[in-house]
Amino acid sequence: MSTPTATATALATALADAPADATAGAPAATGARTPQAAGVITGARERIDDLDGRIIGLVQERMAVSAVIQRERIASGGRRVNLSREMEILNHYSEQLGKPGTALAMTLLELCRGRV
Repeated sequence: MSTPTATATALATALADAPADATAGAPAATGARTPQAAGVITGARERIDDLDGRIIGLVQERMAVSAVIQRERIASGGRRVNLSREMEILNHYSEQLGKPGTALAMTLLELCRGRV
């Protein structure tokens, strides 16, 4: 599995090789000062837009799966929230992404909690 830095470097290299005519007129829209940089930025932004769409879809899927878990837990007499499981999730995100990962996990848990 490649690291985010390696992936970004590979993407920048591939986009830098894009034909100049594919980036004509793009510098102003991207804030870049050269057509080549504008091409890299435009391609990278398209990739980010695609990733954002996939992330949103995954979050929505996570919310639906969480609702199933909550319904089953409540139907069996349990509580809506399992705090020890939430701590596992917070720790996992923190280990992988640092302090911002904890904030991200908190947001995900908030989105998924109490939807039943």
